[in-house]
Amino acid sequence: MARRRAAKRKALMPDPVYQNHLVEMITNHLMRRGKKLLAYRICYSSMRELGEITQKDPISVLEQAVRNVTPLVEVKSKRRGGAAYQVPVAVSPERGTTLAIRWILSSCRNRSGRTMVSRLTNEFLDASKNVGAAIRRKEEINKMAEANKAFAASRF
Repeated sequence: MARRRAAKRKALMPDPVYQNHLVEMITNHLMRRGKKLLAYRICYSSMRELGEITQKDPISVLEQAVRNVTPLVEVKSKRRGGAAYQVPVAVSPERGTTLAIRWILSSCRNRSGRTMVSRLTNEFLDASKNVGAAIRRKEEINKMAEANKAFAASRF
């Protein structure tokens, strides 16, 4: 067990263009090998395309997409008597947002398309309309939690 206190979470600064924390979180998750400028370029180009396609504020489309993908429950494996049970656990809002961003980005990386910008834009559009791979992943997790609801009450 750890002998120290848990490290304090560092406050996330909003991004420089939209002054939004969600955009900064997406940029940080999008970043590979410390190339933040490239991540900003991809994210902002995608936001520009979102605005052009939907004729709406891209931030509202982005927030709607993340809200649609955010899970309420997840399943965690617990070992009990030689068997591993999938126990449903409620998700905190911060973890839910993080999972949603992770799922959206992994779905857009698996998507076929020419550029990362177009794939990201299309994934955000799909998620805001409640379709797409990220939404399927959320529904899959919800089904697993529903199937194992009996284990939720028991304390392991």
